[in-house]
Amino acid sequence: MYRAPVEEIAFTLKHVAGLEEALEAGLFGDLTSDLVDAVLGEAGRFASEEIAPLARVGDEHGALLKDGKVATPPGWKELYRRWVEAGWNALSGPEAYGGQALPTQLAMATQEMWNSAAMAFGLGPMLTMGAIEALDKHATEDLKAKYLARLVSGEWMGTMNLTEPQAGSDVGALRTRAEPAGDGTYRLFGQKIFITYGEQDFSDNIVHLVLARLPDAPAGTRGISLFLVPKFLVNDDGSLGRRNDVFCSGLERKLGIHGSPTCTMIYGDGFAGAEPGAIGWLIGEENKGLACMFTMMNNARLAVGIQGMALAEAATQKALAYANERRQGKAADHAGGGMAAIVHHPDVQRNLLTMKALTQMARGICYACAFALDMGRVVRGGEAGYWRERANLLTPLAKAFSTDVGVEVASLGVQVHGGMGFIEETGAAALYRDARIAPIYEGTNGIQAIDLVTRKLPLGNGEVVHAYLDELVAIAAAARTAEIAELGEAADLLDRALEDVSEATRFLQDRFAAGDQQVLLAGATPYLRLLSLTAGCAYLARAAVADRSEARAALCRFAAENLLGEVAALKQRVIAGAGSLAAAARALIAE
Repeated sequence: MYRAPVEEIAFTLKHVAGLEEALEAGLFGDLTSDLVDAVLGEAGRFASEEIAPLARVGDEHGALLKDGKVATPPGWKELYRRWVEAGWNALSGPEAYGGQALPTQLAMATQEMWNSAAMAFGLGPMLTMGAIEALDKHATEDLKAKYLARLVSGEWMGTMNLTEPQAGSDVGALRTRAEPAGDGTYRLFGQKIFITYGEQDFSDNIVHLVLARLPDAPAGTRGISLFLVPKFLVNDDGSLGRRNDVFCSGLERKLGIHGSPTCTMIYGDGFAGAEPGAIGWLIGEENKGLACMFTMMNNARLAVGIQGMALAEAATQKALAYANERRQGKAADHAGGGMAAIVHHPDVQRNLLTMKALTQMARGICYACAFALDMGRVVRGGEAGYWRERANLLTPLAKAFSTDVGVEVASLGVQVHGGMGFIEETGAAALYRDARIAPIYEGTNGIQAIDLVTRKLPLGNGEVVHAYLDELVAIAAAARTAEIAELGEAADLLDRALEDVSEATRFLQDRFAAGDQQVLLAGATPYLRLLSLTAGCAYLARAAVADRSEARAALCRFAAENLLGEVAALKQRVIAGAGSLAAAARALIAE
């Protein structure tokens, strides 16, 4: 059974991401280190004792649709009510609407625990958080007054409606239309697919944020607007009015996250028995909806990265417990007679340490990204711009690397379990199935890599990424001067990896300047991984120096000696891989 690693989460936030220094500087008001510990401790208890026991129910029972209504797994509705009553939904919400306005770092740390305990449960609140941020930044004061307080409290939930059958990653191809009604509202018509918690029984109302086109909108992404479309219309006194013309027509049968209802939503089909057309309100400006939606999506991309890392944590815990229980074969370092626990076998140890190292590396990247987001809000002037650019740089790493790690670590977890990992009884397979969606949704990892090399490497005339690399170089230098014997040659190996990263970075920046799109895109995915592996190992080194424990230093050394070697090969793929890719790809294309 999952147990929230509260101490590890707190340590990473404070001493790896940078929260402790920010607290000491008073950047987060009255928030103290002790209060952070108290919040994390109670979240850990709730995740471990109340959410985790219902994870298997969600996986085995799933969500069910009947007559347009969705029933979530047994016990989940009551679980959500307890979660809301405990105030967890309001953790980072704006104070003006009942939120606690705590840092994004704490919200993401609790998201880790919810998702480790049951990812399908944690998905719903994650999207509500994104809806809150989008409305707080872009909605009119009237809409904020009517909707935000109940979204912040968790009484109502929010969704994001983007994908259509013909428009997935290509958002500009969407066809859902919005027609002005002449009274300040709009009527929406269309279909959306893959809508997480588009219909559910957790909350009395659901606030859908929907991308659609106005009649005279320009083609492509320049002609997309964002609308608020509630399941139930809201009266002026705040009470719920009649049902809006939006409904769920189907639930997807999925590889994993069975407890999370993934809905096909129909807008404007006359479902409510009134004149067809789902009533909606414009969020932000006409034809500027994608910018508004990206407020929600950037929050969600970090949160999805947290999901990948959270599943890696759960898989590591499960595999480690099994490896200490399962006895098979003899082992040289096992003093007792008879068969040894498989944790004594070097190959199993390598798998477990790889799982542990990758999980910690992803945690460092995700929390560093959350820290940058918070710093961009609490500091002023040019420093705020510096931190916002840092958050922009780290977001694709947090999303893509951490979700790849989730799949990789969950797969290794199945391997450690052996044949029992392929059996549903152990739960290892469920984590693997759940993990597989995270590299796909909220912008596929390929798109994250493209975003990194085409939008983030050019930031600040190319200097934002180099400033980050300079920071990683300083971490390696600190590890060397710390003279921690258990680190071995980790600092030297990290320096070597950073040289490779710097060379690959300048190569891609040169290709960007030259307009060499084919080479740039061919190197995008290997570049994202080489940068992430190096940054993640640097964060392990920072943890080792901060704590000076043998265990942290040994884990950093293991990662440097067993995982960083991949960076040199990835650099070659970035610099020299485009030609062979283009030549071989010709055989794939059916003319």
